[in-house]
Amino acid sequence: MVSTVTSINQTTSRRALVCAAALGAATLLLATQGKAQVVPSEEAAESGFADAPFSPYANRSFPTFPLWGETHLHTGLSLDAGAFGNILGPDDAWRFAKGEQVVSSTGQPVKLSRPLDWMVLTDHTDLMGFAPDLQAGKPGILADPKGREWYEGYKKGGAEAGKTAFDLITNFSQMTLPELIVESYSPGADPFAFTWEKIVNAAEEHNDPGRFTAFIGFEWTSVPKGFNLHRNVMLRDGPMRALQVVPPVTQPPYGDTDPYHLWNWLEEYQEKTGGRAVAFAHNGNLSNGWMFPTEDTYHGGKVDEEYVQLRAKWEPHYEITQIKGDGEAHPFLSPDDEFADYENWDTGNLDLTELKTEEMLAGEYAREALKLGLALEKKFGVNPYKFGIGGATDSHTGLTTAEEENFFSKSVSVEPSPTRIEHPFIASDLGRIEGHQMVASGYTAVWATENTRSAIFDAFKRKETYATTGPRIGLRFFGGWDFGEADGRSRNPAVLGYAKGVPMGADLPQQEGDGAPSFLLAALRDPIGANLDRMQVIKGWMDAEGKLHEKVYDVAWSDGREMDANGKVPAVGNTVDIETASWSNTIGASELTSVWTDPDFDATEPAFY
Repeated sequence: MVSTVTSINQTTSRRALVCAAALGAATLLLATQGKAQVVPSEEAAESGFADAPFSPYANRSFPTFPLWGETHLHTGLSLDAGAFGNILGPDDAWRFAKGEQVVSSTGQPVKLSRPLDWMVLTDHTDLMGFAPDLQAGKPGILADPKGREWYEGYKKGGAEAGKTAFDLITNFSQMTLPELIVESYSPGADPFAFTWEKIVNAAEEHNDPGRFTAFIGFEWTSVPKGFNLHRNVMLRDGPMRALQVVPPVTQPPYGDTDPYHLWNWLEEYQEKTGGRAVAFAHNGNLSNGWMFPTEDTYHGGKVDEEYVQLRAKWEPHYEITQIKGDGEAHPFLSPDDEFADYENWDTGNLDLTELKTEEMLAGEYAREALKLGLALEKKFGVNPYKFGIGGATDSHTGLTTAEEENFFSKSVSVEPSPTRIEHPFIASDLGRIEGHQMVASGYTAVWATENTRSAIFDAFKRKETYATTGPRIGLRFFGGWDFGEADGRSRNPAVLGYAKGVPMGADLPQQEGDGAPSFLLAALRDPIGANLDRMQVIKGWMDAEGKLHEKVYDVAWSDGREMDANGKVPAVGNTVDIETASWSNTIGASELTSVWTDPDFDATEPAFY
């Protein structure tokens, strides 16, 4: 078992801050010289500046280690999680993420191998307060025939609770929920307000700046006719601002599934409270082509200048991998990438009421969206799909587990048991997603200067994040114009990376002279995980005719393998022992570093890496 490292950095033409700072210092020095009566010697001038400290770790202003976290987790407060049988609340979820042992909804003790550094808890906003009342069999629920049906299914537990939850999801996505239930658990109703207050206060109680960051957040669950257009929202702020509002919903007449409704709420939140918020979408693979539109939107609108500006403003991040399938690439879109078939869910939309066609795939996957964004930027001057990336679980158990040996799966109905994969996770007359197809994934690493809400939020805004499917791989990725081979041998790649280039998520500085961009990459295996197979750089670009392209480059690999004539490195091998469900670290490398220069660079073609 060997981990493969990939990441994304994006480029346009912009002068880097480091260049501006250097020019400013030179201008100040010349002005001082003009006023001096005597021109000082070179030695005297140099003595006026403090020497760099001997200690390479002193006076650092850049992020020094990745902070590992989760951006997408549900407790029993979410309507579907509660229907599945989740009885864990926010306090349980926060304690678990911080490394404490808790008891799962099925009565099993569970603990993470290592605590997380931060988390966003994202319970669904629609029908806030409904799930606990369903579990308790409140009279208002039982008075409705559908509510009583759901309650009886929940009480049976296991597979029956799973069927109940998916019937609830289908009615939710098709907007056929009982009107009285919607009214009783929407903005303006007491259960909704009290649940939001509980969520906000729990996050504040567990926020411990410098040790663990607890973000206030929610999931805005747009799924019109089963097409997944969900967004998670993360607030930079605490209760003082968060409790001035209630979150938006999607069920009419109290909300809307159109992303403009969410973007308007975000604008109003910032104007009213003075706070800051961002949104990030997920599971485009279940949108049947609607996640990344280029002409028309699902809601009858157009991808025009307003659309691209608002999406670029409010959605700087995309969740690229999680339990419901990996969302980076697909073999149909990336036929030359041998890893593009990793954990694809490509049967249909979220509730399997419409099957997938190949024509839909381009509007679903992140790598394709990065390419489509180049074309939209040429058309409108703004790239709406220029996002940083991260991973999450989307677990509905209240347990943020992303490691294979400790995977408590998507929902309570499929927590560890001898029969957990014997029934489908989703099934309809058109198709099914089997229980074994759920993916043990993923986490987000953030390069932040400190473990606080403000520092982590700001790292999301500048896109200095990366995703893994669970292993805590350390990864540095810098781009510039003058990295050399010797830089790849440094034991402090970040010192060189920030001094000579820009980090992941940033724009390359403006090119000066000829030559191709160079990239400094360094990866370190998870200390308790598998060795590394290889590092790859994925480049996407648009040619002069407007055609979009991609290419995968192997830039560093283990075990002395030879690259073939087509630029491909053979497979590393396999040490997985099926009998013991383990592996041996006898192949692969504990670390990989490389300085790579784009051999196919064309300065006239916009590109991302």
